Amino acid sequence: MASFLKMLDCLSLVNKNHCQSSLCRTLVDGHHARWFSRYQRPGTSVEKISPRKAIGNFKNVVEELKMQYGLVKKEVADFMKEFDQKPMEDYLLNQTKVIWEFRSEEDLNKWVLGSDTAIGGKSEISLKLDKNKQYAVLSGNLNTTVPRDGVTKYSGYCAMVSKPEMLAFHRTKLHDWSNFNSLCLRVRGDGRPWMLNINPSKYDPTSVKDAYNYFIFPRGGPYWEEIEVPFSKFFFTSHGRIQDGQYEMWSDRISTLGLTLADKVDGPFQLDIDFIGLLSDKSHTETFAYELYERNPQKQNK
Repeated sequence: MASFLKMLDCLSLVNKNHCQSSLCRTLVDGHHARWFSRYQRPGTSVEKISPRKAIGNFKNVVEELKMQYGLVKKEVADFMKEFDQKPMEDYLLNQTKVIWEFRSEEDLNKWVLGSDTAIGGKSEISLKLDKNKQYAVLSGNLNTTVPRDGVTKYSGYCAMVSKPEMLAFHRTKLHDWSNFNSLCLRVRGDGRPWMLNINPSKYDPTSVKDAYNYFIFPRGGPYWEEIEVPFSKFFFTSHGRIQDGQYEMWSDRISTLGLTLADKVDGPFQLDIDFIGLLSDKSHTETFAYELYERNPQKQNK
């Protein structure tokens, strides 16, 4: 039943956001809007649309439709291929899964870099492959100098965030990690702490700034290490602040994952990343590591 609903979701081409897509903007552009308006300034004449321009607009619409339906066809084919190649017993017994690896420039293009330069800071960050193309090198220089704008009070951060994959008709593909209970990273650090950021996609549009975070402490040295972080350890934040009301993470609606360095220490940094994946640890039975509070606790009658 879940597979059938997922297929219907792939084929759903009409929703409340479609009128905001580029296809609708092409159909209702500035020239077409004049056709539906009877207001005319004195002394001006109605602009006539040449047949050549009208044909060009129609061709753009047709090309947009072809591209979107091509994405729908690919989306359904990928889903059926994945479903056919994984029998039910393998799907239930799956223990590990690599989500992101770093072996080519295409793998690096799946990530976006950011730093405090967006607010006038001076930190630097870069992501590149090593000379043998076996892992990624995330390096740069952290600078906590506060911009002299009279507003900013703190500075000094660098981050790497995964790009959300776009599906047909401008829909975002979400990760379903419900069959796993831990995040697994194979990294080689320099002793500086990093914060993992998982952004779920909820149905409430006001929750776009919600995230789940957890700190990792890769040891310095020449050796690689595998870090396992259970989903139950991630704490809930909103707008960058830890919330009193903690809630379990929606592991079936993950939008993006990121790593952030902001330890308030000036100087160079480097983090080598082999892969980022998922792990199903059957020995870990903890559901959530933090105390859950009721939103509206009922008052007891005295």
